Amino acid sequence: MTDTPSNALSPKKLLHTKWTAVAPRNKEKHFLVTKVIEPEPPGSPVVSVEIEAVHSKRARVIGWRELKDAAQWRRGWV
Repeated sequence: MTDTPSNALSPKKLLHTKWTAVAPRNKEKHFLVTKVIEPEPPGSPVVSVEIEAVHSKRARVIGWRELKDAAQWRRGWV
């Protein structure tokens, strides 16, 4: 299965998107992308985003492409 424009992810459009962890840990199931981390040097491709757990408010940085892994993440709050 290939990405089509309707389901393709763009790092520039990830801010404030909602995600559900397939295998929740520490009661952290629902997440919100709170920051798209600007690369160094400016103009380089975005590599990372900051996600925040809704339950605990704990934030962590992940590679934005990890969100494409259906074994780890589902788009939206499921």
